[in-house]
Amino acid sequence: MGEAVIFLGPPGAGKGTQAARLAEELSFKKLSTGDILRDHVARGTPLGQQVKPIMDRGDLVPDELILALIREELADRVILDGFPRTLPQAEALDRLLAETGTRLLGVVLVEVPEEELVRRLLRRAELEGRSDDNEETIRRRLEVYREKTEPLVHYYEKKGVLRRVDGLGTPEEVYARIRAALGI
Repeated sequence: MGEAVIFLGPPGAGKGTQAARLAEELSFKKLSTGDILRDHVARGTPLGQQVKPIMDRGDLVPDELILALIREELADRVILDGFPRTLPQAEALDRLLAETGTRLLGVVLVEVPEEELVRRLLRRAELEGRSDDNEETIRRRLEVYREKTEPLVHYYEKKGVLRRVDGLGTPEEVYARIRAALGI
């Protein structure tokens, strides 16, 4: 039987870094839907052949195909980073977890105040030379995140599986809070 942890949080909260560390230290497989899609395309699997033309056009891969890709991974201990992004995806993922007998250990919401997120993302843009990441673009990305993710926060809160974690402090402090919140 598999186990899963879902990571939620705005851009710049550090959830990708924390999810990768948790995966490495606890032998979980970190799943990024983009990475899974690219892997299937590169291997030429039937699903990869189905999604390649969609990706080549720059269109979004339909939820049912994403869920089919995730289903294959659920026999393991997995961390989902970047999925689900919408309420319909969360509901479909719940059905998939139930069908596969995968136990949801928790949904980690890494919380960081908006001004700190803007500061972090501007610094990251500067370090990586990303001129398209200006303050206006960053604030828009955060607004879109809030619009899409707010329903997920309420959804998982109602189910009693949401674990709010303060994302301020050193990476080690945040990691310790995540482990404590999950009880692992």
